[in-house]
Amino acid sequence: MSRANLDRDPHEVAQMFDGVAKHYDRTNSLTSLGFDRHWRTVTARELGLAAGEKVLDIAAGTAVSTVALAQSGAWCVAADFSLGMLRRGAHRPVPKVAANALRLPFLDDAFDAVTVSFGLRNMKGTVEALAEMRRVVRPGGRLVVCEFSTPTFTPFRFVYLNYLMRALPAIARKVASNPDAYVYLAESIRAWPAQRQLAELVEQAGWREVEWTNLTGGIVALHRASKPADKVAEKVADKPADRVTDEPAADEPAADKPAEADEPAEKVAADESPGDRPTGAPVADEPTGERGKPAAERPAGTDA
Repeated sequence: MSRANLDRDPHEVAQMFDGVAKHYDRTNSLTSLGFDRHWRTVTARELGLAAGEKVLDIAAGTAVSTVALAQSGAWCVAADFSLGMLRRGAHRPVPKVAANALRLPFLDDAFDAVTVSFGLRNMKGTVEALAEMRRVVRPGGRLVVCEFSTPTFTPFRFVYLNYLMRALPAIARKVASNPDAYVYLAESIRAWPAQRQLAELVEQAGWREVEWTNLTGGIVALHRASKPADKVAEKVADKPADRVTDEPAADEPAADKPAEADEPAEKVAADESPGDRPTGAPVADEPTGERGKPAAERPAGTDA
């Protein structure tokens, strides 16, 4: 598959990423001019991870991003539906799971946080994927989406979308094992919603307190959100004050139940077939807006 308008057939996307796995990390660094490392650092910081927390890294590819997250002391799982990508990162010391982002193999409320970097754009059903991520995160848990976005400075936006994106495939032909994949990459970036539109999709999926931060002039944006309190807590909030004390508190932990995320075993097998892949892959943060609302974009040039 080489064109974004093929509606992101999951099996074709998986095959495409299998084909670029060999030189994927090197090509990412070259085509991003080295910013990919900074994006990983900022994503980890925005998640605010603590030692012992459980984190799901979706569209993790070769698990480079998962290793960066694990430096916090959190227990991090790399999930991807490209077996080629997971095998390429087999040497990295984090658990790996071949998984379909629309049907994640984990129980409800299994993780403290979930993140996806440069992969949401390639999922068939953006809102559905975001809702599935919400399912596996505990009430009060966090989401951070790191994704290519729309530059905020109008003249640069025109140059970026009409010239730089068209140059990307030419660059990839010199360094990538499957240059056609980067034609798809460039076209998918151009077709992707801008910051505010993506924030609205995150809210449609049931996440709350949605905010975003522009990086590198909006070439990349980080969207943050949290999962609202569970249904029991919401009912408690609606009850008269004299009855609230008789019900579980909103921040009370849910009853313990086994979650597949507790299994640290490697789950990538040679005979597994890929599912619908959450596929994927600037400088100080901009201040964001009031919590619970998408942050307003600042004037051009104010973000690093």
